[in-house]
Amino acid sequence: MDKHTKKTPSLFRYPVLVAFGLFFIGLFVLDMATPDRAYSELENTTLTQRPRLTAVSADGLNNYFTSYTRYVKDQVFGRDQWISLQSAAETTLFQKTQSGGILLGREHMMFARHYSILKNEEKGMAKNLAAVQSLAQRYPGRVNLMLVPSASVVYPENVPAGAPQIDEKSILEGVAAQGEAYGRFIDVLPALTEHKGEYLYYRTDHHWTTLGAYYAYQQFCETLGLTPFDRDAHTAETCEDFYGTHYSKARTWNAEPDTITWYDLQNSLTVWNVTGPGQPTEGTTTGLYDLDKLKVYDKYAMFLHGNNGLSQVEGDGEGKILVIKDSYANSFVPYLTANYAAIDVVDFRNYNYGLDQLIAANDYDQILVLYSYASFTTDPYLYRAGVAG
Repeated sequence: MDKHTKKTPSLFRYPVLVAFGLFFIGLFVLDMATPDRAYSELENTTLTQRPRLTAVSADGLNNYFTSYTRYVKDQVFGRDQWISLQSAAETTLFQKTQSGGILLGREHMMFARHYSILKNEEKGMAKNLAAVQSLAQRYPGRVNLMLVPSASVVYPENVPAGAPQIDEKSILEGVAAQGEAYGRFIDVLPALTEHKGEYLYYRTDHHWTTLGAYYAYQQFCETLGLTPFDRDAHTAETCEDFYGTHYSKARTWNAEPDTITWYDLQNSLTVWNVTGPGQPTEGTTTGLYDLDKLKVYDKYAMFLHGNNGLSQVEGDGEGKILVIKDSYANSFVPYLTANYAAIDVVDFRNYNYGLDQLIAANDYDQILVLYSYASFTTDPYLYRAGVAG
């Protein structure tokens, strides 16, 4: 062979290039063969669908390729596994103490990152306190306010060192100092702190556990002179392998799943079809818990069948109570069956009216406003409680 003859280049001289090429070709084939998903349960988010080219122009093409990039990212084969791999690399190799906006603390606890109070949160807090104050003025002696502290307030030692969380405890103490303006302020932080060695908050979720809700409920009973629900007289049921909202964002490889506990109560729950202010006349009656939710990712939605606009729980006690709430109350309300004959539950996310006609129709003995601190500062609908009429 002539020494000047050129050798034909071979891809096999570049094995890394070949490997990457085959990998991306395989990934492309799998992407094409895998049906698109509309929703990611694990991330609790809607996924981008294949876009359409609507206009052959510079702006039209730019919008199309931007949307197509998001589509490819959302629909890539093995998306959940890729996110887990990224999280494992970040937390193990780079020792990151946060992921997806979630602080990764000791004892496998995850915390919402809240470094500063935003302007809209300041306004939201003031607006919603004013709404509760207006409600207390219209119904003197009946209104109770319970703001539940975040897990980081009860377990500050488990928050990553140096994470500058807001001083939520001082804010709650400031509200407690003005408690009479809002009816009765039920301060649950001392009770939760006293029992902090127990399982009060989920590790992977933003909610408190059924046990955490119970200690707050005990404080409610002590404040109003009620006899608490007897846990020993009821059968406790559990569901393992619960991964909550914090895990959906952080996706750490070594997260410890949570356990959901509930009590086997036979009380009925009626979800009302709300079409106007006042007491509805049509509803669907079922049990307290939607056990089918234990088969899906968002298992916490089993309590009270989620966040319905207006529902009523049949109790075993006397009188009536109205609970105005966020989802923290969903695991709290079942305990009230020991004290009241009827527990009406309003969630303003799905209830678009004021309360005066509903209160007039039912003549409640007590009204409880129960929110987590975080959602109380951001809820855009609670103002309805302060609107007269």
